[in-house]
This record gives sequence, structure tokens and C-alpha cells, in this order.
Amino acid sequence: MATHIVNRPVPRVDAYEKVTGRAKYAADLYFPGMLYGKVLRSPEAHALIKSIDVSVARTLPGVHCVLTAADLPAEPSWCTYLFLARDRVRYTGDAVAMVAAETREQAEAALKAIRVEYEPLPGVFSIEEAMEPGAPQIQDYAPGNIVQNSHWPVRKGDVEAGFAACDVVLEREYRTQYIEHAYIEPEACVVVPDPTNNGVTVYGSLQNPYMTRWAVATALGLKQGQVHIIQQTLGGSFGGKEEQMGMMCGRAAIMAVKTGRPVKIVNTREETFNESAKRHPFRFRYKIGATREGKILALQGELVDEGGAYNSQAQYMNWRACVHAAGCYEIPNVQVDVYAVHTNKVYGGAMRGYSSPQIIYAQEQLMDELAVELQMDPVELRRKNALRPGSVTATGQKLVDQTVPLVEVIDTVVQKSEYYARREQYAREREKGGTKRRGIGLVTSFRGCGLGAETYDATGGLVTVAADGSVTIRSGLTDNGQGLSTAHAQIVAEELGIGMEKIIYTRVDTTTLPDGGMTVASRGTFTGGKPMLEAAREIKTILHEVAAAMLGCRPEDVEGRSGKIYCRQDPARAIAFEDAVREALRQGRTLTSFKWYQPEPPVWDRPRGRGKAFPSYTYACVVAEVEADMETGQVKVLRVTAGHDVGQAINPALLKGQVYGGVAMGLGMALTEEVEFDRGRILNPNFDEYIIPTALDMPEMQVILYESDDFNGPFRAKSMGEAATECIAAAIASAVADATGKTVRELPANLERVLLGKALKRGGGA
Repeated sequence: MATHIVNRPVPRVDAYEKVTGRAKYAADLYFPGMLYGKVLRSPEAHALIKSIDVSVARTLPGVHCVLTAADLPAEPSWCTYLFLARDRVRYTGDAVAMVAAETREQAEAALKAIRVEYEPLPGVFSIEEAMEPGAPQIQDYAPGNIVQNSHWPVRKGDVEAGFAACDVVLEREYRTQYIEHAYIEPEACVVVPDPTNNGVTVYGSLQNPYMTRWAVATALGLKQGQVHIIQQTLGGSFGGKEEQMGMMCGRAAIMAVKTGRPVKIVNTREETFNESAKRHPFRFRYKIGATREGKILALQGELVDEGGAYNSQAQYMNWRACVHAAGCYEIPNVQVDVYAVHTNKVYGGAMRGYSSPQIIYAQEQLMDELAVELQMDPVELRRKNALRPGSVTATGQKLVDQTVPLVEVIDTVVQKSEYYARREQYAREREKGGTKRRGIGLVTSFRGCGLGAETYDATGGLVTVAADGSVTIRSGLTDNGQGLSTAHAQIVAEELGIGMEKIIYTRVDTTTLPDGGMTVASRGTFTGGKPMLEAAREIKTILHEVAAAMLGCRPEDVEGRSGKIYCRQDPARAIAFEDAVREALRQGRTLTSFKWYQPEPPVWDRPRGRGKAFPSYTYACVVAEVEADMETGQVKVLRVTAGHDVGQAINPALLKGQVYGGVAMGLGMALTEEVEFDRGRILNPNFDEYIIPTALDMPEMQVILYESDDFNGPFRAKSMGEAATECIAAAIASAVADATGKTVRELPANLERVLLGKALKRGGGA
């Protein structure tokens, strides 16, 4: 179907407010009588709290409240996170007291006046220590330090028989590191007491406003309807402003109610590092077997991730990990177990990719090593085993009701990147010697669209047409900067046949729509676009009925485009969109439609890890080219060619922007980023020592948007935001290995230090 708004690079609907500086972030907000909140955090990773003395702090000028756990009005915890620790701290980010004062300086002075006596306890600081028999217990509800509900198995076929039939069997271990989200805007919120309902209004840099509402209601002992959440412009999140924002807003709300005045909290960069969730580190132990011809017959894996002191969605992240644990390959015999463990470190949590960047890194290095062992072209090994239409995934899902263009994507990327010519060129250059060596790596992946069988992927959309023809759209999902508002606007404009200038997008306000779930799993367009399309379609039906009567033709013969509604057989017979709107309203017709997308119930056999995991998958192939200095260890990424199956691009420019940002994030994971610890204490809690890539580090980038005819998403759209970054670190690692002629486990020490942080040094593998 020809489109006039969808599949076009229209300007972002939020661009003007951002480029002019008119966008209001939470830190920009001020209210009369506003106080400033600060939080005192534990310097100990694991300790008993013997005493807290706040008497001096309460007497200081400008201080309006100093609170400890004993002063909390309701529940001390939410989803296992502590608003304030009472008897024990479990990591150096744990909050033990909070203050509200007239100025930030006065609040900070009050923190310094608080005296806390700790009794240190033995700590647990690694996956191995956490799993050691008799290890200190971090959480009472997690025996053996295994995070509650975090174990997800996968069972397909018979792995013992599969390995027995193999000609080659490899066993390998890989590791990844803690990664900080590194969004430019630190967490911020303002909570204002609301006397009209004895509740509060919360303004914040929120990725999940409804989750925050739940946290604030829990902190205050209120009904959720008494908590009004209004999302502000978000300066980045990538999964980091979820549970932490619930705790921050809960603390600010307690102090706002206690003082009767608005309370604002804005984290410093160090506070962000010390409390915010991080990308989970993983330890992967894989065993893989294949025939001499390269057909993989069996895969066995143990995947353990470090959850930190509290559980930040490990049970959900690990479900997604188990679904993708065998990669985008059809393997007849699979046995996988995924776990998370508690340690006395900052908790691992949701971050763009939700376990996939780590898993793809391990899987694809494993494929490269298998190709070396088989003396086989690594691309052909992948093509031979790639998922195809009708393939059965590791979790038993037969891919018959969706598009599966993985092989086509691989072939397209190989050709566009000139993979074979460049690989031969770099090999010839290496034969000449020299300290700088170039290499090329290719990796593949697949990713489930939306939440899948993890939970009900339901959400809503509201479309309202006013008498002047303007159209207001609302979603329960949030625009975190990824372009969701623009994609939704394009979907509605396309269906109604109007221009983008008529669309007004409003940010999430919890009083206007029901909870549509978290804005995660790249579901903003794939899932959130569906009710938007249905709501616009219902309004279109009404307007076309009205217009048909005005034009003297049948409703099925009416079409809308470019702000006009006309008879398809005689386009000269037309009326303006606004004329049909006014006539419909005159007749008493409603031009407001709320639609709720209700997916089929998720069915999952947990003991075997089998079921229809996702309604559809998106497929990717990425080629990276690097130059490695064998003397200094410096790695420069020269070029990235990223091919992604997108279904149909709602906005190609936004999709490419996602890929460019994904390359930057993946490059950081591969070469520059790692949160470093000394027995639980973060050693590099700011950007002077935690190094993220800059514009000067960016390689040449070629983005290939492969379009397929998948019917599951709105206007055929698939998920993209997270897929954009998942393959990058793996591709860079593969290219570095090619440049050096070594596997990632055999790199020289100077290169080992820069590739995926220090993770390689901690676990060399079998």
C-alpha cells in the first residue's frame, strides 16, 4: 500500500522545543516554597547499622526535616528496594537518611552533620563468591544468593545424544562487565503536595510513570489514584530511570508531605553512578558441537549474571536471555540454564538490549571459534545454521506465521560491506608486518519484538479530533528521546489522511490513560502503535461515513489524503478534512476513540523453556572493521555496516538515528566502558574516569534498513531501538580477533585491557 506519511523521514514532533531550549526537564522546574532534598548513602558495602544520630543536623539553619527509616510513614521498601535502610546496608548506594532544606548547600551541610555507626559484615563481590557454599546471605528471600525467580531453563531434544553425534565439540567461557547507562541528564524530580485529594503531584525524568506512581503510593501509604505523575522531557534513560526513579520520587514525596512544601531532588553524577542500575555482567559457559560440514547439533549453556544487592528485573531479563541463548540458529538439541546472583554491589538492571548485547557477544565469539576449529568460513557457518521460514527455535517455536529474512539480511550486508574483499585486503596487509593491523568481523542476531510471553503486552492509545481539525494523541508509553511520539503521530496522520502539522502529542499523565505497561523491549512502535492505529481507524470510519453523505458516494469509495476526503472514482469531488469533522460533531458523533491492544495470552512451559516466545522477531547482521595497535593496545573502529530487518520503517531517518546511537553505545561497551569496583565501592563514578565514546571516536557508518512484509506490527513495523546496539560490541570483538589472528580469549595483554573492559582478564575460559 502506498503511503504518504509513514515510511517518510518527517521531522520529529519534539524537535522544536529541544533545539530552541524550551523543553522543560525535571531539573528546570521551580515551585513557590520549594525545598531541596538530599540523601545520605552508606560508605560500606555490607554492614549493620548500629546507630544514627541526626540531632545536630535537625538544628542547622534552613533544614526542615531530617528523616531515617524510623520516620517513614508507610512501607519501608518497594519491590525489595529500600527507601531508607533500617538495620543493614547491602551496597554503597544504600540510603540511610534524607534531608530537605531551603537550599542545596544547607541540605548538604545537614548530611555532613549526621553520624552513623556501622558494623562491617563479610561481603560478596563476584559471581563465584556469591555461589560459594556457605557464602554470606545477601537477601533473606534468596537462598544461596540466587535471585528469586531468576532461573529460566531451556530444554530441546537430547543434548547428550547430540554431542555424541558431533565431530567437533568446544567448551568456552566468556564474561562481560558492568556498564553505566551514561545518560546526560541525571535523575531529577519535584513532588508537590496536593491538598485537593490529600495526595501528591510528581514531576520527573521518568521512563515508567505508572511504576513510579506505584512506588510513591507505597512510600506514603496512599491509594495510587492519589498520586498524579506527569512525565517531563527526558534527557536519556536506556532503561536506567525505572526503579531508581520510583525510589527517588518516593523519598521526595515523603519529605514533601512531612513539610507541606514541594521538594526537589536532582542527583549529582556521582549519585547517579552509585545508585542507578547497571548493565548486568554475565559469566557464560558454553559447550557446542557440530559435524565436520558445520551443522551444529548440540548446544549447552550456563548463563549467570550478577544481580547486585537488589533484584532489578533479573527474572524478566533472564527469561529473554533464555529465549535468545542459542542465538539466531536452528539447533536440534539445546540445554540452557540462566540464573542471577546477589552480590554486595550496585544492582544490575534494565539497559538497552536487556541481556542481548552480552549474550550476542558470547554466542558470536563461540561461532567464530567453532569456525576456526572447523577451518570453515565464519559467514558460511552462520548461513548453514541460520533460522529460516519454518525453522524451530531453541524454545520450540515454529516460525511459520511471520517473516524470517535472516539469510537475506546476511547476504545483503556481506555484499554492501564488501566483506570478502576487505577481509582479503586486511589479511594481505597483515602479512607485511607492522604494529598496526586491521581486521573485520561479522555477527548476526535475532530479537523478539515487544514483551512476548514474558507478560501480557497490552497497552492503550487515545485519539481525539477537535472542531478545528487538530488531532490530540495520548499513549500510556513514554517518549524517552527515541522518537515514539513522532512514530505515533505518523501512524495516526497516515490513517486519517492528514498532515503532521495537525497532530498534537502530549506526554504521559497518569490521570488521563490506564497503565499501558513499561516503555521497554522496543515496544513503543510495535505494540504502542497498534491501539493508535485502531483508534485512528475508528475515527476515520465515522468521518468517511459523514463525508460520503456530503459527497454523494458510498463510504467504501471514500479516501483521505493530504487533508482532503474525496471520492476515489472522482477525486475532484472532495471536501476538507475539517469540514467532515465539523459535520460529524454537529451530528453528535464522537471523534474521540480509546483503543486497548490485548495480545493473545502468553503460554510458557517454564520447566522446559518452551512456548511461543514472541509474535515476531527482527533480524540483524553487523560487520565491523578495526585497526589494532599491537604495541599500545589502542583499537580504532574504522567502519560499521549494520543491516536490520525493520518490517517497514515508520520513519527511516529516526531508525537510522537509532542505529547511529546504538553503534556509539556498543563501541563504548566493547572498548572504553566499565564500572570498576574495590570491594563494592565504585572507583570511577564520573565521566573523568568512566570513559564514554565521543564524536571523534565514531567510525564511518553504513545503515541498511531491510524491509519485509511482516503483518504483526502497525504498517508492518518491527522493533528496532534495542536491536540497534545489540551486535556492535560483538562485531568489534570479532574484528579485533581477526586483526590479531587470535581468539578473544588469547589476545595480548595490552589488547585484553581495552576489549570489554577487564572482563576478559577475569575469565579466560576453558
